[in-house]
Parts: sequence; C-alpha cells; structure tokens
Amino acid sequence: MVATDQKQLTYEDVEIGQQLELKITPSTQQLVQWAAGSGDFYQIHYDTEFAKSTGLQGIIVHGALKHAFLGRMLHEWIRYDGRVKRWGVSYRGMDLPGQEMTCRGVVTGKRQEGGENLVDLDVWTENPQGQKTTPGTATVSLPSRG
Repeated sequence: MVATDQKQLTYEDVEIGQQLELKITPSTQQLVQWAAGSGDFYQIHYDTEFAKSTGLQGIIVHGALKHAFLGRMLHEWIRYDGRVKRWGVSYRGMDLPGQEMTCRGVVTGKRQEGGENLVDLDVWTENPQGQKTTPGTATVSLPSRG
C-alpha cells in the first residue's frame, strides 16, 4: 500500500523487484467528475442502457481515468522530491464503477543517466478477477541520500 506519511523515497531505497500497490473503488460520481474535467462524455461511461446496447454489461471506467490512477500511485510513491519522467499505458480491459481496482507496479530497473537517478517500472491496473486491464511502463527520477 502507498503510505501518505512515509519519508522521501530515495534512489538507494529502491530495489529491483520492489512492488507498489494502490487500491481504488471508482464511483459513478468520479466518472461524472472525470467526464466534466476531460471532456470525455461518451455515453458508455454514464448511460447504462446505451452501454448495454453496445454489448457491455454496464457503464465502464474511462481508460484515461485508470491512467490517472496509476499516475497517482507513482506520485504517492516517489513523494515530493521525485519526478515522474514518463509513463504510458494501453487499454486492454474493462473496469466497472463500484468494483475495487488495484493499481500495481514493480521496479524493473535502476540506472544513473544524465545526472539523474532513474527507476523503471512496469505498472498496471487489475480488476477483481486479477486481469491486467491497463498495462504500461513508467520511469521516475529520485533524489539520492547523499
């Protein structure tokens, strides 16, 4: 779990294989707020009957909102002095409002490049069945202890 009271993460604190996790249960209210903020008013995100008419079982969470949840996980992990340099995802599955979604990450590499302490990660969201619905990668820059 990502703790909000933890000290600043440093490059030396990170090990390959280290895991991140953030559990979120998106609400229909969050979908409305995301639609208003992003301008994504596609009916599959708020109109149950329309969503069902397209073959879905009901309304679904915006892919870009899941991307943002992964960004939140990264930001909470690296804290104030860390920087997200890059992150991107693919939308591979559906997530439903009211169902717990787990944002996960695993450190896949560390390197020093151009004067920065860089950490590479695989990141993804998982539905309650354990399916990776939004897989991706990220690179963050962390301060050094020294």
